[in-house]
Amino acid sequence: METKTKSREDVKQKGSSLQNDIVIQRVFDLPVSKVWQALTVPEKFKKWWGPKGFSCPYSTMEARQGGKYLSCMLGPDKKEYWSTGVVNEFIPEKKLVVTDSFSDSKGNITSASEHGLPGKWPRELLITFELQEADGATKLKLTHQGVPPEMHDECTKGWNESFDKLEQNIRKF
Repeated sequence: METKTKSREDVKQKGSSLQNDIVIQRVFDLPVSKVWQALTVPEKFKKWWGPKGFSCPYSTMEARQGGKYLSCMLGPDKKEYWSTGVVNEFIPEKKLVVTDSFSDSKGNITSASEHGLPGKWPRELLITFELQEADGATKLKLTHQGVPPEMHDECTKGWNESFDKLEQNIRKF
């Protein structure tokens, strides 16, 4: 497992603002088709989404460019974290790009501060999944743009724990 991060000091966004990008590269000993389904099929997505101790009781996705999604992460304390977005790019088994915003259970966008999260979060973040077949395994590169510095390490940990769950649970598909 390799996790690469770009610090606030060395990443410049277009314009004058700075951001932290989370970049994680993983290799799953699974075919690309299974990893792709884990990202795009709600019933399979629900089996791995969320860090250790979290579950995903609800997920919908229109798996196409322009489609919308709505998902809920449920914390060990039973607090719900809803997210919604739009599929910007959909290249089957190769690339998935989605916007990502905090929301309520109806998909109305809310602020991160309403969920008790520190830092200055943009209204919309961008998540890119890039997949590549490698001798029967799958190389996955995740890029999560817009995470504030205060939450960078926690979000990186959360993604890695989610990917650990994906790898453990995907074999059951």
